[in-house]
Order: sequence, then C-alpha cells, then structure tokens
Amino acid sequence: METVQFFNLVPWVVFLPLIGLTVNLLVGRKLGEIFAGSFASLATGLAFVVSILLAVSLSSHPEAVTIPLGDWITIGTLTVRWAFRVDTLSVVMMLVVSGVGTLIHIYSIGYMHNDVRHNGDTGRYARFFIFLNLFIAAMMILVSADNFLMMFVGWEGVGLCSYLLIGFWFEKGKNGTGNAEAAKKAFITNRIGDFGLLIAMFLIFVNFGTFQFDEVFKQAGQVAAVKPGVMLLITLFMLLGVTGKSAQLPLYVWLPDAMAGPTPVSALIHAATMVTAGVYLVARSSIFYALVPTAQTVVMWVGAATALFAATIALGQYDIKKVLAYSTISQLGFMVAAVGMGATVAGMFHLVTHAFFKGLLFLAAGSVIQGVERGMHHANHASHDFDPQDMRQMGGLRKQTPLTFRVYLIGALALSGIAPLAGFFSKDEILVSAWQTQPAIFIVLVLAAFLTAFYMGRQLTMVFFGEPRTEAAEKASESPLVVTLPLMILALLSVLGGVLNLPGVHTLETWLSHTLGEGEPGHFVWVVAGISLVLALIGLGLAWMIYSRKTDKAYVDPLKRALGSLFTGMENKWWVDELYAAIILNPYRAFAQFMADPVDLGVIDRIGGGLAAGTRALAESIRKLQNGYIRSYALLMLLGLAAIMTYLFLR
Repeated sequence: METVQFFNLVPWVVFLPLIGLTVNLLVGRKLGEIFAGSFASLATGLAFVVSILLAVSLSSHPEAVTIPLGDWITIGTLTVRWAFRVDTLSVVMMLVVSGVGTLIHIYSIGYMHNDVRHNGDTGRYARFFIFLNLFIAAMMILVSADNFLMMFVGWEGVGLCSYLLIGFWFEKGKNGTGNAEAAKKAFITNRIGDFGLLIAMFLIFVNFGTFQFDEVFKQAGQVAAVKPGVMLLITLFMLLGVTGKSAQLPLYVWLPDAMAGPTPVSALIHAATMVTAGVYLVARSSIFYALVPTAQTVVMWVGAATALFAATIALGQYDIKKVLAYSTISQLGFMVAAVGMGATVAGMFHLVTHAFFKGLLFLAAGSVIQGVERGMHHANHASHDFDPQDMRQMGGLRKQTPLTFRVYLIGALALSGIAPLAGFFSKDEILVSAWQTQPAIFIVLVLAAFLTAFYMGRQLTMVFFGEPRTEAAEKASESPLVVTLPLMILALLSVLGGVLNLPGVHTLETWLSHTLGEGEPGHFVWVVAGISLVLALIGLGLAWMIYSRKTDKAYVDPLKRALGSLFTGMENKWWVDELYAAIILNPYRAFAQFMADPVDLGVIDRIGGGLAAGTRALAESIRKLQNGYIRSYALLMLLGLAAIMTYLFLR
C-alpha cells in the first residue's frame, strides 16, 4: 500500500504565518490580546504540523522533492522560479523553526501581557505577534528555498524582523535611544555580512549560470577543477555572510545588544531562527567547502576562535540575558567549527539540541526577570537604578520561583554538556570530530566547553542560590502556566534530545545522509566523552566553590579580586566595541561631520544660496519694469519697435 505524500503542502509553512500576521494586522488590536496571541500561535503551530507531515512523507520517500509555485524572475538567460525544496536538511530546519517558534509564541501570550503594561503601551501587543509571525515566515522561506536567490529573500527578511523586534521598544533604553541604537547596530552589521553573500551569489551566477541548488552543486566539481580561485572566493564570501548572521568573529558584536528586545525575541533569534541561518548556509553548501580545503580551515578556525573568545566574555557579564547571549555566540562557534571540519551532521545535531536548551534558558530568564519585576512592585522601590536583569540584584530565587529554577537547571546542565542531557551528546560529536582530525581545534573547543560549564555554574549560583540580595528578589514570584508550560516542554526536549543521534543508532545522521551524502558514522569515544564530562563537572564545581560563599549585598565579583585586569577585560568585553568605534565609527562620524559642515554647508549650500540670491536680485531688477503705468509700457513698446526697425535697416 502506497504511503500518502504531503509534499504539496510545503508552501503552507510560509503561507500560514503570513495569514496569521495579516489577520492580526487587520483585526488583532480590535479583538484583543487573547485573540492576537492565540491566532499567531495557531498559525505557527499549524506550520509545525505541516513540517511533521513533510517529515512523514520523507520517511518513505527520502529523495529531495521540488514544489514550484511559479516563475519569479525571467531576464535574458536568467530564470528563477519561486520553488520550495523538501529534503531531509530543509525539513529538520522547518521542524526546529516552527516547533520551537510555536512554544515561543505561546510563552509570549503571557509574557507580553505583562511586558506591554510594564512599558506603558498595551496597544503594541498585537504588533508584537505580527512581527513574530513575519519572522517565522521569513525563516521558512530561507530554509525551504530551492535556489540561492529565494533563500536570500528569507535571509534579508529575518534581518528586517530582527531590526523590528530588537527595537520593539525603540523609545526605551539608555538615554531613550538605547534600544533603537541596538536595532540599528544589528541591521548595519548584518548588511556587511549580506554584502559578502551577495558577492558570492554574483560569482555563482557568473560561473554556474544558475542559482538553483541541484544545478549549481552538480557543476561544483568541474568549476573547482578549472577555477579553484573562484571557488575559494565564493566560499570565503559566503563565510562573511555567515559571520554576520551567525554572529562569528568579527561581526558578532550585534548579538549581545539584541537583548534590547523583549525576552521572547531573544529566544527566537538565539535559539530557533536567525543565528542558525549561517550554519544552515554552510551545511547546504557543504559540497563547495569539501572542494576547497583552505576555506574549510578558515571556517573551522573562525568558529573555534569565536567559541573560546565569547566564552571568556560571558564569564564577566552580570546581565542574565547577556551571559546567555555570549553563550549563544560561543555555541554557534562550535557549530561553525563542526561544519568547517566537514562534521556537518555533528554541527546540525548541535544546532537542534541548542535550539531546545537555549530556547529554554532564554525563556526561563524571562520568567526570572518578570518574577523579579513583580517583586520590585511589591517592594515599592521601582528605582531607576534597579535593573531586574542584573544577577547581582538577585539570589535565592530557587525558593521564590521553584519551577523556573528546575527548568533553568536542566537547561544549564544541558548547555554545560552534562550526561545524559542533549547537549552532552551533540557537543561530544563535535569534540570527537576535532579529536580525530584537528587536535589544535580540539584543545580550543575543550577550553571553551570548560568555560561554558563555569559561567553557567556562576549564573546558577548568583541567581538561584544563597540569600536574596535585594527586597525585589526576596518578594519575587513564579510565572503563570502560560509562561511555564513551554518551559517544561523545552526542558523535556533538553533531556531527551540526545536520542536524535545516539551513538550506535545515528538516526539524524542516517536522515541527513539523503541530502548531505553518506559520511563516516560518528563514533562514541570514551576518552573524549570522559574529558569533556570531567571538565564540565570541574567547571560547575569550581563556580559553586567561588560564588556560593558570596552573600553580601554590596556585590563585588570574587573573580574580580582574583584575576584583576584580566577580569576587567572580560567584564568590558575586551573593549571590542570601543575598538570598532575608534577605528571605524569615530572616523566615519568625523568624515560625515566634515562633509556636513565645511563641504555641504560651506560649499554646496553656499553655491545653492548664491544662485538663489542672484535669481532673487535679477527678479528684483526686472520687477521694477512692472510699475503699472501705461505710458511706461507704451514707451518700452516704442523703444522695442525702434530697436527692431534699426536691426532690419542695418541688415
């Protein structure tokens, strides 16, 4: 009996979120918060159902299927269809985006109910879900595209949505512009990466004559043999795009500032959507990178360096969300290093499990923040100096928010790589690949893994253990079920997610082999697993020893005394933003000021002003001829006639 196929449903993974945002745009505000949040969640949830049906279809028909919607661009020899690609790689991404995205939508129903009131504008509730649905739709276009140009539409779409959501409270933040500045920073930084991807796409079209994935990858070996330099340029310019979207060195600086958006935005960007786009791009283009070893080397070192560098910064942060933000940058470094080494399945495995436990951690952090905000209101000290995200003003919250504490603990242990949670298995596969092929990369990643466990132990201790360091923390309260239910589901996924690719079973590896090709199955190496697990336990234990003794309310980080200027560097994010300001922003602003004042105002405006003044003077002179006296007009006519007669006589 032939299995029913659902491949023709694939356009609905985009259409359903678009319907959700359209309905909310038209009537969401009128019909109230419950309708707006529920309808947006339903739209994303139905997209998840469609993704499941596509996965079911692939299980019996694993070959890639293309579903064309229609011709999009036809110019000369260029023909681009708007077509959806259903294969095992794209469906994995659809499941992650729509599945985790749905949980974030449900969480947002409760979170934004409080957030819009805390920020004093309930009218923006429906707008938030419009942007959230648009984000899901753009990401679905990106991962379901059958060609590079359609993928780029989704690529740019998630960039736009990140701008809209990071700056959702655009009038808030430092000096009333902080959030708007953070949104602008994300937008501009990503434009630099997008420039790289555009150049790569232009080179692809010039040398391959098409943007369609199958046709491009079919010619890749021949082009690499004839034009190795071109292939190197394509892969390196793609990497520039990856460093923008997936926040790698040197373009990672936008992601920590993305915390300006509401917490569900942080979870959506960091766990399920935008930052995974770069990893997906390298995985989709793995044929290119396999043909260019130099590019592979650059990719894996960029990823490894980012993993370690961001982990050091996370050690010195006090904002609960910024610790997680730098953790995301670090974990993305693990994924990029993996796909750079050719361990594409390991990188995708970590992408999936990371979506579970990092989504959990960000949403749980939002529960913590709102719990502290409720405590702040009960304590009646809504001071401008009080920051509900500052871990130094928390402490002891395991008693006030017991459910949030339990799920946060699960997420933190999964991120730290503690067995048998999901993060242990996915991170172990990356470390095994490095152990077997790249010893230097292995050392860097192991150090990053140790620091990960340490800063998560530091965060757990500062937030949940000891005694409350402020009255707001002492009077904090647990979040409602609509907020905590998605946390419990993500916690369960963080516990069980490792079964997706258990050693000896390799379910995900077998699944992705239909798209990425057969590779050598990953092995479970006891030595590597033991090293990573022992280091993770040491990191957590060391953090507990250092921070559990810190109970005084005038909080000074114990590492600050011990490490001195080294900790100051981590605390100040190694002054990278200041460096960029010194060598890029300030000279640019100075040049812009010069062009505005001496050039624009001093030269261009004066030329324009001079022309205007001359025209005005000429008009003033001519105006005198229009005096209203008939005799004057008669005299002028007579003089004119005399001049004409004289001219004719002289000819």
